Amino acid sequence: MSSRTKFFVVSTSTCLTVMLLIGASLGRSADQSDTLKHIGVFSDVVAHIKSEYVEEPDMKSVTLGALNGLLEAVDPFASYLNADQYRDYLKNKDVKRAEVGLLLSKKGGFMGVVGAVSSSPAAKAGLTTGDMIESIKGIATRDMPLAYASMLLQGESGTPVELSVVRWRRQEPQAVKLIRAAVVLPPVEEKMLAEQVGYINIDALSPALVKDVAKAIEKLQRDGAQKLVVDVRNCSVGSAEDGIALANLFLSKGRIGYLKGQKYTQQNFDADPAKAITTLPVAVVTNHGTAEGAEIMAAALLDNKRAQVVGERTYGDAALRKAIPMDDGAAIILSVAKYYSPGGKAIQDTGVTPGTQVVETDNQVEFDENGMPVPETPEQIQQKKTENDPMVKKALEVLAKG
Repeated sequence: MSSRTKFFVVSTSTCLTVMLLIGASLGRSADQSDTLKHIGVFSDVVAHIKSEYVEEPDMKSVTLGALNGLLEAVDPFASYLNADQYRDYLKNKDVKRAEVGLLLSKKGGFMGVVGAVSSSPAAKAGLTTGDMIESIKGIATRDMPLAYASMLLQGESGTPVELSVVRWRRQEPQAVKLIRAAVVLPPVEEKMLAEQVGYINIDALSPALVKDVAKAIEKLQRDGAQKLVVDVRNCSVGSAEDGIALANLFLSKGRIGYLKGQKYTQQNFDADPAKAITTLPVAVVTNHGTAEGAEIMAAALLDNKRAQVVGERTYGDAALRKAIPMDDGAAIILSVAKYYSPGGKAIQDTGVTPGTQVVETDNQVEFDENGMPVPETPEQIQQKKTENDPMVKKALEVLAKG
């Protein structure tokens, strides 16, 4: 069999697999002939590239780019791993290694920052939601599998990893060196604001942190809080289970959400009255960096009319993902089920849109001559997430109006 024939056999079978996944994902009503029609168009385009492009193309790169493009069109958190990458993935997926505190998704073929864990190396370097990672360790992220990028960011504690970053505040790429470290999730913070309003700041979620939120609520109630502001801006760390548990602290009845997929029977998550600990009026503050578990909580409280949500539309990341091995040793990591709000919206597709929308003020981060952010003054830090914060102010206004 010639190399050209081998290419078409492999590429056609690969494309068939992925196109069938896409056809099933985009709509079950499409019949088989329609699916085959789209596969035929794809095959025609590949054939013309092979035979008529100005120079002999690297068909391996063409195929890889097509696969990643197909997956990204369906799921921004999907990955295609070749056999070697998948072996590395299996070897390291359960190993706890030092990291930089970045959560990523795919945007336009590149790595987009979902969020950076507070006080992590990435956060200290000023990386934030909306920034793009152009390269990691000199390797372009264009068409790089998402799961592989996460592996490249991990390593031995104290070792450096170099990135090329396009910040949303600055258009030109910047070299950023991060030192890997053991990332510690930031603690839950609570305080009493004016007018007996309790304020709780949550930068990350975990089973332990959800328990800390419960303790914070109980403390504020003992101190006389009559209303609560729950701030989950930039809270992008935390599983769906954490978000469900967090929502249940505020809900004594009703549906928190549900999980459903094409081959995944719907699983409902209903509030357990025994786990609810407060009936105080609540305002939840969100922004584009609010993701996964925090989104599930915000959607549950919004749809159940248990809280008013103030701020920006959340990121859109709440799904059950699975590694699907392929015959050649490669694998795709794909969302096989999505978490839905009580009202039936897929959170990964739509995010959570606040009832009171407020655009977060740009903090006007300053950079030095090396492109690194200038540390904020204590006064600037104190202004954040207090009653002087514009988004918290709006939340307080909303609560005051009832």
